[in-house]
Amino acid sequence: MKKNALIMIDMQGGFISPASPICIPSAAATVPACARAIDLCHAAGVPVVYATRHYRADGSDVEKCRRELELAMKREGEKAVMDLGIHSLHPDLVKLIGRLKYRTSYGQNVLSHSLEVAWLAGLMAGELGVNVQLARRAGLLHDIGKALDHEIEGSHVQIGVDICKKYRENPQIIHAIEAHHGDVEPKTVLAFIIMAADAISAARPGARRENMESYIKRLETLEALCNGFEGVESSYAVQAGREVRILVQPDKVGDDQVILLARQVAKKIEDELDYPGQIKVSVIRESRATEYAK
Repeated sequence: MKKNALIMIDMQGGFISPASPICIPSAAATVPACARAIDLCHAAGVPVVYATRHYRADGSDVEKCRRELELAMKREGEKAVMDLGIHSLHPDLVKLIGRLKYRTSYGQNVLSHSLEVAWLAGLMAGELGVNVQLARRAGLLHDIGKALDHEIEGSHVQIGVDICKKYRENPQIIHAIEAHHGDVEPKTVLAFIIMAADAISAARPGARRENMESYIKRLETLEALCNGFEGVESSYAVQAGREVRILVQPDKVGDDQVILLARQVAKKIEDELDYPGQIKVSVIRESRATEYAK
């Protein structure tokens, strides 16, 4: 008989205390989400197991491990770039690519996913007469924001766009990153190629762990939360739950209340739901006047 349990690893004061030699700057931001997960497990009767790390008072052994991990990530990034035949990539971007080996999305390793997208994009580009090297480069970098989305506020798409602008990547690549989840309208063949390659890699059988039942339940929970507000006629979760569009009754919600309602919904989502990245809240109010000419 299988049983579920929550395992909390390294949730120790030394990792979030500014005075500690092993303090991790981004660790404190994870505490509220961890606390919510623990409370939910306690309420549901799910066992919670705490694993702690024993380290030297000066943190020297932790620092050694950190250096070794950074070196391993750099090597993974260099290997990915070399396998794809990509040249002149900024060393900082190479390190971030290596970081993706330790990041997953619904159980799918993000580095493996990025490599798949790069190879698929290259194949499609070759068939369509588009620059193959540019397509592979865009495919490899399309999810680069996920290397930092636990440290920087915002969606992985926006973070990826900002990073690639910082290191002066090709504008076509930046646009492909920005458009690959439909945040902006794709305007180039390369952008459509990256969207297609990303969808193929994510949707192939066995790629991601979330089953249909839990996926639908997650979207229904989001929609139910939005429908609970006064004046909401209906709501629809789109973009795999990355955006929710809310239709309001124009006779109950005025134009001046739309912005306030969007903020209230976003705040309630932040307080009550757990989700990766960010969720875009769009409130739509439409007024129609109809008359018949006889």
